[in-house]
Amino acid sequence: MEFELMESDILEALEDLGYKGPLLEDEALTQAVSGGASSPEFTKLSAWLVSELRLYCKLEENVQATNSPNEAEEFQLEVSGLLGEMNCPYASLTSGDVTKRLLNQKNCLLLLTYLISELEAARMLCVNTPPKKAQEGGGSEVFQELKGICIALGMSKPPANITMFQFFSGIEKKEKIEAINQAIANEYEVRRKLLVKRLDVTVQSFGWSDRAKSQTEKLAKVYQPKRALLTTKCTISIAHLLAARQDLSKIMRTSSGSIREKTVCAINKANQTDLYPELESY
Repeated sequence: MEFELMESDILEALEDLGYKGPLLEDEALTQAVSGGASSPEFTKLSAWLVSELRLYCKLEENVQATNSPNEAEEFQLEVSGLLGEMNCPYASLTSGDVTKRLLNQKNCLLLLTYLISELEAARMLCVNTPPKKAQEGGGSEVFQELKGICIALGMSKPPANITMFQFFSGIEKKEKIEAINQAIANEYEVRRKLLVKRLDVTVQSFGWSDRAKSQTEKLAKVYQPKRALLTTKCTISIAHLLAARQDLSKIMRTSSGSIREKTVCAINKANQTDLYPELESY
């Protein structure tokens, strides 16, 4: 009788929550709950409740529905992680053998009751304290970033009908970093020209021997297409800077140990030991 009352309350709550799945049919919920984690239908209902709950709560853990009884153990592990994050107060759902918690009818009904009550509470809280509109709360995260740029550059508030192209054009006129970028681009263009010239000279030196002279056409056929792709002009713009991720600021030296492990070879290792005999002991 106790289980029948619980199932009746669950069915009524599911209808109120907008559930349209197959477990609203007669005896379907009873059969699914009896199978517990081994029943794909039970896991689908649980996963639906969790997916609805995640619309209102910031949850890192998630629960996926299963397709066969063989996935029951994985499902229970996911539920265990979710309940731990939610600080579930029911010991029968959070303690004991994690692979056996949802294999009995009582615990399965308790899980559904708990998830339903949490979802109902989350929806009621959302109704009572609806999220503020973007303009009321200061705007979205992107808007806040753009607003911060305007403040930092001393720009006046842009008109409401301004396009993004016009907005960023105005930023470029205000930013001193454009001049800095151009200076750096000019410097690196000189460096690229030097490196490309060195490459050309090096490749030319390969053809100095009598044997190589007979392979000039083959060498040119391989080298020239690749050489044509090497441009000396810098293509980095302010747009690249604004779109850059924070982790790009972490530059690893080419002489660092982790990098050298992948680039060291017998030739430069031999050169090192010739110059520094003490390295032979390492």
